[in-house]
Amino acid sequence: MSDHSLLEKYEAIKIRFDEVSQQISDPDVMKDMKRYVRLNQDYKQLDSLVKSFHRYQKMLKNLSDAKEILDQESDEDLRDMARAELEDSENIIKEHENEIRFLLVPADPEDSKNAILEIRGGTGGDEAAIFAGDLFRMYTKFCDKMNWRLEVTSSTEGTSGGFKEIVAKITGENVYGILKFESGVHRVQRVPQTETAGRIHTSASTVAVLPEAEEFDIDLRESDIRKDTYCSSGPGGQSVNTTYSAIRLTHIPTGIVVTCQDEKSQIKNLSKAMGELRTRIYNMEYQKYMDEIASKRKTMVSTGDRSAKIRTYNYPQGRMTDHRIGLTVYNLPAIMDGDIEEIIEKLRVEENTERLKETEL
Repeated sequence: MSDHSLLEKYEAIKIRFDEVSQQISDPDVMKDMKRYVRLNQDYKQLDSLVKSFHRYQKMLKNLSDAKEILDQESDEDLRDMARAELEDSENIIKEHENEIRFLLVPADPEDSKNAILEIRGGTGGDEAAIFAGDLFRMYTKFCDKMNWRLEVTSSTEGTSGGFKEIVAKITGENVYGILKFESGVHRVQRVPQTETAGRIHTSASTVAVLPEAEEFDIDLRESDIRKDTYCSSGPGGQSVNTTYSAIRLTHIPTGIVVTCQDEKSQIKNLSKAMGELRTRIYNMEYQKYMDEIASKRKTMVSTGDRSAKIRTYNYPQGRMTDHRIGLTVYNLPAIMDGDIEEIIEKLRVEENTERLKETEL
């Protein structure tokens, strides 16, 4: 894309940015929460673009000044400085143009949402549950690094450790947009704690990351929900709460069931369960949207079949392989300690590159 065509896009973006800036401060718009939230998301993306274009225009000005010096100046020292400026500017401008192109790709409106994280032990029995626990620890550590808040909604512990299933809500900035790459089957190859002969086993756990639905995204009718209360329990069924504080909600039209027993208060558990139920209903429609994208895109990174094997964690070799982009790294201990930023960033670049091709920017 030429400099001219990029700058032409800036004119349209600046007009839209001014429109959104004006609308977002309109009292009537603020009364419509759904519209106000969408406008806020648009504002953030447009603001990043406008600032990026300002830097781009300054770079083009520096490039033009350097060319002018080379054309008009006879002083050799000034000409040497201009040549150096010209070379540096051309390289930086090329990189910045790519950055702008990525910013011009429309963001998924779900990316800014909080997320519901589900981890379930799959094939492999007790070892799969133990590995599910390892994955949960990995994501907990990653959330700490990102300054996100993680709250467990419900969990079922494995008989030998880990979790048969654990569900948590993660709150923070762009949680879903970052963690959506983790959905899929995670496979582990290692000698299980339960193995006495020292043989390497292959087990798997599944991870699902769902964008959390806001209250205005789904209109839940009370008549469509059956609420059951029961006593929450700990490992092995041992009672840890003698009051009926645990909540089970069943959405009758869809058959979706959610439970929450993490809090001692029934009111708090109900609030969490309602949030999760809203998210699961919302995601039934969102999955249709993802499937539609998957049918059109050659390389799927963040979306598509959640039952697909996405990673292998090989403990004897100390390696992790992401099968979607053919990435293999040999720092497994650090990865299991939450150091997954680099992997996620490579996945984000791959997806943005694919989306960039679709938009033909």
